[in-house]
Amino acid sequence: MSTVSNVASTGTTGSTTSSSSAAGSAASQQIAGNFDTFLQLLTTQLQNQDPLSPMDTNSFTQELVEFSSVEQQIDMNTNMQTLISMQQTTEATSAMQLVGSNVTISGNTATLSNATNTPATWSLTTTTPATANVTITSAAGTTAYTGTIALNAGTQTYTWNGQGSNGQTWPDGTYTISVTATGANGQPVTVSTQTQGTVTGVNLSNNPPTLTVNGQSVQIGQITSITNGSQSGLSTLNNTINTLNTNLTSLSNKL
Repeated sequence: MSTVSNVASTGTTGSTTSSSSAAGSAASQQIAGNFDTFLQLLTTQLQNQDPLSPMDTNSFTQELVEFSSVEQQIDMNTNMQTLISMQQTTEATSAMQLVGSNVTISGNTATLSNATNTPATWSLTTTTPATANVTITSAAGTTAYTGTIALNAGTQTYTWNGQGSNGQTWPDGTYTISVTATGANGQPVTVSTQTQGTVTGVNLSNNPPTLTVNGQSVQIGQITSITNGSQSGLSTLNNTINTLNTNLTSLSNKL
């Protein structure tokens, strides 16, 4: 991995869980209500039928089939809620195993800390050599720095020490990089960006849980690699989520 550093010459997801649970509970209650109503109508019908002209056998059988179908649907909904709860618990447990790990995240926002002399750092990846125009903006959307760099094929590190194009030093905070590149033939070249950081926390109120990396909320799916800590933790989490999602899909298709 090569490194590109720019030093200017002048000194250069709870509410979702709650909503999902509430919706599932409401649906289950509605089905249960329909089930109770159906049972009441059926027993009333049996109690009040004309002994000289009882209910047709075929009609009665059909009603029993419908009765059984509603009962099975209630059981399926109950099992689905249990499976969803298990999925959320497993995701939360696996996510907590990532705390303390250094991770690479697919994204274009990095943190600058002048207090600790830590520049904002990104990884830039391209398949071919290119000339790239770099624009760095603050969290408020103000352009802090623009410049041109040469990129090699592969992945390289790009650092920004907080000094803007006009020589001013920008404050600590999160900054976003935008890269547009062209190849030797003048054709556009795609550049992907990643950032690195340490997982310092997990927000279990979101569904799925989100990680805190460099003070930012990050989806688990944004992690592309782990450079230390438990790599198996991410692999186990992904395998578990995939298995549970398959089970949920299978159960949903039966409803």
